[in-house]
Amino acid sequence: MSTIRVISPVDGRVYAERGLAGGDRIAATLAAAVKAQRTWRGVPVAERCTLVGRFVDAMVAHKDKLGQELSWQMGRPIRYTPNEIGGGLRERSLAMAAMASEALADLPVGERAGFTRFIRREPLGVVFVVAPWNYPYLTAVNAIVPALLAGNAVIVKHSAQTPLVAEAFAAGFEAAGLPTGLFQVLHLSHADTERLIAAPEVDFVAFTGSVEGGHAVQRAAAGRFIGAGLELGGKDPAYVRADADLDHAIENLVDGAFFNSGQSCCGIERIYVHESLYEKFVEGAVALTNTYILGDPLKPETTLGPMVRAAAADFVRDQTAEAIGQGARGLIDPKRFGGEKRGSPYLAPQILVNVDHSMRVMSEESFGPVVGIVKVASDAEAIQLMNDSRYGLTAAIWTRDEAAAIAIGDQVETGTWFMNRCDYLDPELAWTGVKESGRGCTLSRLGFDHLTRPKSFHLRAAG
Repeated sequence: MSTIRVISPVDGRVYAERGLAGGDRIAATLAAAVKAQRTWRGVPVAERCTLVGRFVDAMVAHKDKLGQELSWQMGRPIRYTPNEIGGGLRERSLAMAAMASEALADLPVGERAGFTRFIRREPLGVVFVVAPWNYPYLTAVNAIVPALLAGNAVIVKHSAQTPLVAEAFAAGFEAAGLPTGLFQVLHLSHADTERLIAAPEVDFVAFTGSVEGGHAVQRAAAGRFIGAGLELGGKDPAYVRADADLDHAIENLVDGAFFNSGQSCCGIERIYVHESLYEKFVEGAVALTNTYILGDPLKPETTLGPMVRAAAADFVRDQTAEAIGQGARGLIDPKRFGGEKRGSPYLAPQILVNVDHSMRVMSEESFGPVVGIVKVASDAEAIQLMNDSRYGLTAAIWTRDEAAAIAIGDQVETGTWFMNRCDYLDPELAWTGVKESGRGCTLSRLGFDHLTRPKSFHLRAAG
């Protein structure tokens, strides 16, 4: 049997090993999902919501254990990992459950004498969720919980770096009493993942990952009339306007750039600062960054853990070195963080100035603890630079003027526009992207539209 091995970035050990599912297991999983969904679709939405509440309770009860497992699997400091379950997973699951009854209710279309007319939202059937490692609970829950609430069955293939997360979901749903077959986990090779996408039993694919991975999903689904939600890459910008609260902007943007070692889907990778605040902003950002503690993520004092693997850290090292070779200047001394060692997943944070969009570090997704800061003279210049990207997941502005924020946001090509915050998903707002950041929508009431199909009822009275 082929296996996957989880190499922990903490110390390089094999933390877990799992066998890959074979053809018989895959076929049985698909059959069980189809069978279970036929019954589940008839369960009232209120009962589905109650079960999701029990699932949340089961997960939160084990958040410390699950947080420690997560730190070992992908390297985020233990001081933060339990909150992915006790904070984010709980918030999003309960928010989606709270809006499910209204979001999934029949849509009336107005009265007409002698007729009853409405649109009903029917579940799609079997939803296949392909989830990543960087926020393995949050990215997965965005699709899993609303899919189940909408009356679908779910099969999850999690990243080979975080397979224990998928198993934790399964244990949580089992503890909640979810009927057998409605939520199942498969550890799969890339080839079998593509075969599952093409399987006739699968009715929708929810994928979070790279742009290249998104193209692979679309190729695998080619020839089938099924939907695919794709949350892909990002190079998210922020603009610090002349009227910003400077201290607040520094605090939030440094965190937005370096939390989770920069491995956040909507992490800040480019910052544009009005010339009137530029020098003070850079000075404050450097001072705050120098307070981070890089080290063993299992120690409570650590605020910056290793990246997920050494190759990812070396990719950021290469981007940074190339930019410096082209004239950029690094403001953080790696010696403050123990020095630099190629081939290590432990990477010091870096702030770059004298950068421009000819450099890969300002145009290519870094997904690591490096951020470039650029001085701008006007709103128009900031808008032009923010839009100068093939990505468009989130963008943010720091200002005291809400009207200006809305006006500027109307001109920025992005899925979510923040004012005075970043790197956060509000479950009551649609989570979506433009350009190469993907397509589709999760969360909010609109998220249910992608997990259901409309069915029109047109009933005429007899006689």
